[in-house]
Amino acid sequence: MPEAGIQTCPVCGVKIVAAGVTGDRVLFTVGPPGTRAILWKKVCQYTQKPGCINRSQDK
Repeated sequence: MPEAGIQTCPVCGVKIVAAGVTGDRVLFTVGPPGTRAILWKKVCQYTQKPGCINRSQDK
């Protein structure tokens, strides 16, 4: 059963943990955790594939 508040992107495989007021936490396969903004800078802006769960630079 999937854990509550955790999403896994089908495109790049990162896990995003809902952290409420502090913002979501992105768990990369390598390196320290980050934010959705860091995920956008490193991955999402380049992939542009359907199914991406981080489609906005502003999140």
